[in-house]
Amino acid sequence: MQLEGKSAIITGAAQGIGLACAERFAHEGARLVLADVAEEAGEEAAAKIRDGGGEARFVACDVGDRKAVEALVAAAVNAYGGLDIQVSNAGIIHTDDLLDLREEDFDRVLRVNIKGTFLCGQAAARQMVAQGRGGAIINMSSVNAVLAIPNQIPYNVSKGGVNQLTRVMSLALASHGIRVNAIGPGTIATEMAKVVMEDEAARRKIMSRTPMGRLGQPSEIAAVAVFLASQESSYITGQTIYCDGGRLPLNYTVPVD
Repeated sequence: MQLEGKSAIITGAAQGIGLACAERFAHEGARLVLADVAEEAGEEAAAKIRDGGGEARFVACDVGDRKAVEALVAAAVNAYGGLDIQVSNAGIIHTDDLLDLREEDFDRVLRVNIKGTFLCGQAAARQMVAQGRGGAIINMSSVNAVLAIPNQIPYNVSKGGVNQLTRVMSLALASHGIRVNAIGPGTIATEMAKVVMEDEAARRKIMSRTPMGRLGQPSEIAAVAVFLASQESSYITGQTIYCDGGRLPLNYTVPVD
């Protein structure tokens, strides 16, 4: 097991990619603290992992609140004696045209997606530095850190910020043996994406920009997260790995049946 004996925090862990990461980390032997604002779903996710033989507990946390984040890290330390891995997966999206986008909606997305990633990474890094044994921090980015969708302005901006934050953190923490990397998913088969795919026009649009011709699975993102959290990636830091079915290299649309 690649993460045996390691303790990990995963935010946004109640569903989707975060839950897939939690399940895979548990399979690899990690002891988990799952964090989310969705308390009922988060408790259920932790219970499911425990029922499967893993070690997990849930802590309700608003990642945009510094005190809540510090309490989250403290909960992991109290439960497991330290912190080795931190995954910032919590994120939200708001869709609106540029001329109609409200300031409060812009601020709300950046508060979770970029400020939350900063606060979680900072709090985790402080604990890891105090421990003196290194660690791994993984930030969830997106292909939309590089690409742009006109009506997803705050999301695009926030994910671009996540990429740069990842680079800066990796340089600041390298001397402490803490590696910081990011994952940039394309369109992944979360519950939201599955609903969108029920619309034929939307399905064709998504597939036209996906050379591999299918959605990614949350488990495929989780596999990359395990790699970045483990010693298998011991000489990798400051990088964003894109899991997008070929979307970023695409310079055309592909035929769709």
